[in-house]
Amino acid sequence: MKQQQKDWTAIARMPKFIELHSKKKSFLLTLWCLGSIIFFLLPVCAGYAPGLMKIRIVGRLNFFYFFCLLEFAMIWGIAVYYTHKSNTYFDPLTKEVLAEINKGAQ
Repeated sequence: MKQQQKDWTAIARMPKFIELHSKKKSFLLTLWCLGSIIFFLLPVCAGYAPGLMKIRIVGRLNFFYFFCLLEFAMIWGIAVYYTHKSNTYFDPLTKEVLAEINKGAQ
């Protein structure tokens, strides 16, 4: 069985592929920046604002522990948001790109 070779240069120039790639890249870059800022804010605050981190919120739970729990919640939120956005926006656009690629291969 002989497989057809794809013209990857032509695929990379397709308007739908360019749209998919640019929108997904900007979306992922935004999520990466948000996650990185929150992630690196914890050690920065621990080093430069130890008084803030020692403030008790509820019982033995101080701001430092609250911030750590917030990071876990943020990561789960990003994962849920990415899954939703991927299922509702990126996957249909990917199917359109694949349909155009398969239409051109026939």
